[in-house]
Amino acid sequence: MESLHVDLAGRSYPIWIGPGLLGDAARWRALIRGRHVLVVSNTTVAPLHLDRLAKGLDGLRWSTFLLDDGETHKTFANVGRVLEALGKLGATRDACVIALGGGVVGDLAGFAAACWMRGIDFIQMPTTLLSMVDSSVGGKTGVNLPVGKNLVGAFHQPRGVLADIDLLHTLPQREYRAGMAEIVKGAAIGDPEFFAWLETNADALAAREQAPLIEAIARKCRYKAGVVSRDETEQGERALLNLGHTFGHAIETAGNYSELLHGEAVSVGMVLAARLSERLGMSAADDTARLIALLGRLGLPTETSGQHPASRLLELMRLDKKNSAGIQRLILWRGIGKAEIVSNIPDDDVLGVLQ
Repeated sequence: MESLHVDLAGRSYPIWIGPGLLGDAARWRALIRGRHVLVVSNTTVAPLHLDRLAKGLDGLRWSTFLLDDGETHKTFANVGRVLEALGKLGATRDACVIALGGGVVGDLAGFAAACWMRGIDFIQMPTTLLSMVDSSVGGKTGVNLPVGKNLVGAFHQPRGVLADIDLLHTLPQREYRAGMAEIVKGAAIGDPEFFAWLETNADALAAREQAPLIEAIARKCRYKAGVVSRDETEQGERALLNLGHTFGHAIETAGNYSELLHGEAVSVGMVLAARLSERLGMSAADDTARLIALLGRLGLPTETSGQHPASRLLELMRLDKKNSAGIQRLILWRGIGKAEIVSNIPDDDVLGVLQ
């Protein structure tokens, strides 16, 4: 098992990575400070894993709220329903929300926890690879709007993150591959040695071999934990974690959050960011080729479907929350491991890679 920490001013929380953690109530029960617990999950995950979690809640007053599965359900309406469930439970200020699910569940449950009584505890128990290596770490919570992804939310750090890799045994192959995109992203942003390690171990990771999988999750979480510790509210360095996201979010929004999984959209977005970097003379074609090759070996898409006009995608990119004062800002790179924030990019260049 790997044990990491996110260290923030005046507070810290653990990230545990390994097998059998959901049933290790002696470990995570200590994170719960009060007697009220609301478990937020979804209709796919709960039948598979809720019973094991429930055994650790003995003696507490707890209930569940189940979402339907999918990105389309990360809405204000469902946040309201979670808050209603907390009210029915009689949740006090020392109550805790447990997010048992993927990124949608974690984002929505965390946002509801941030809102209830102006902020109560929550624990992330991610059940997808993507949420283990990305959304469960760092305290970003929120919901989608029809005009854009994650435009409403709050920074609200969890009490702890429990990444039980046994839960990945039930994860569909497509979802598993989508999680790999976020692991590649972390290496592409700031760790060329990790990128080379991924190239060496791509086949083992695609086959879900336990030892390299734990190492990959830990290396990605360690990198993100360091960034979050230095820049919790994304005033600078943390923005680099969004490599590929502005492109990816536009693709997701254009498809009504139903055509591509988030990780798949990020995979395509990273390639578009690399192609734009190359077009602007910032990086070499060899770096783009290595990225495309690695994503391909991990079973991820590297091209847009072509069904959404480039002009529409550019319009959606302008609404991305990473823009400032209407200026188009993108995370680009100067080769593997060298990401940076770039502003004032000509529309013609962005359209050129989108087309």
